[in-house]
Amino acid sequence: MIKIIAFDADDTLWVNEPFFREAEEEFGGLMEDFMPRHSSIKELYRTEIENLGLYGYGIKGFMLSMIQTALRISGHKIPGKLIDRILEIGYDMMQKPVEILPGVEKVLAELHDDYRLVMATKGDLVDQERKLKKSGLDHYFHHIEIMSEKKVADFGKLVRHLDVSPEEFLMLGNSLKSDILPVLELGGYAIHIPFHITWEHETIAHEVAHENFYQAEHIAQVVEMIKRM
Repeated sequence: MIKIIAFDADDTLWVNEPFFREAEEEFGGLMEDFMPRHSSIKELYRTEIENLGLYGYGIKGFMLSMIQTALRISGHKIPGKLIDRILEIGYDMMQKPVEILPGVEKVLAELHDDYRLVMATKGDLVDQERKLKKSGLDHYFHHIEIMSEKKVADFGKLVRHLDVSPEEFLMLGNSLKSDILPVLELGGYAIHIPFHITWEHETIAHEVAHENFYQAEHIAQVVEMIKRM
């Protein structure tokens, strides 16, 4: 039944969220003359959420949110050298090596001949294309979809573009909110592969119960799970 298998990228194919956590901690340290570290990190998160509609997801929007937050909590008194350091934090994030998660390439190689594989991820177009190229995984994918959001309508548009029905579409990802629930609502299948760190915005408060929902502890388990579908 399954014809298309789509993979989320960040924290499903390669490491991503820990870099943001490290940057948040450094930002909190830079702001300690104006606000306690934990409070400035909370303020940064609030700014990020307010800006999602304008900046979308990714490092560039994160950099702008850091600068905006720093100006706000310092009363526009933050020294220029700290603004420079905030920009350097973002630049450093963009230069991070792409760390492919264990088992990923083996799974892609095993599935590649029997299914059309798709990378479906959120984020900044240029940055995600950079990471995909650096990863060396691009040759496994039939199609690349870098989405501004992952809602039911967005997955519906992707399924139509790929010319399959939702029942022929399987999504794998680490975010229950973005990768799993919209696909289940659309009528597709989804496998949740948890990552040890999840951005607060991507968490949900309830368990998922659905006949098309599967839970894996590690990506290496998904090949056998897919064979049983």
